Amino acid sequence: MAHVSVTISGRQYRMACDDGQEHHLARLSHELDQRIAHLRTTFGEIGDMRLTVMAALIVADELSEARQRMRRVEEELVGMQQARAETAQANVAAAFNAAAERIEKIVRVLGETVDGHHVVLG
Repeated sequence: MAHVSVTISGRQYRMACDDGQEHHLARLSHELDQRIAHLRTTFGEIGDMRLTVMAALIVADELSEARQRMRRVEEELVGMQQARAETAQANVAAAFNAAAERIEKIVRVLGETVDGHHVVLG
């Protein structure tokens, strides 16, 4: 387990993370610090806790919207996969029908062969 010191709203926090995730945690902390700084600029000094809660709610809202978009994309993907499967099934059925028609034609032609004469198929 790795440890990273991050600074958010001027306060330093020592955080634990999985090995190799130190840079990722530092980047996330920096992004949160930037959001809080932007809110502080927009709303003024309304209290660190309130600014932090506002930033957390904004991040939660963005996450919720991203999840909704992801669900819509997944649903579209499932629909596309179903359409592709239906198209493939239709193509296979058409190929089988075409093959059956050719076989039936050959059978008809062979049935028309009279007195041992060979018929050239075209």
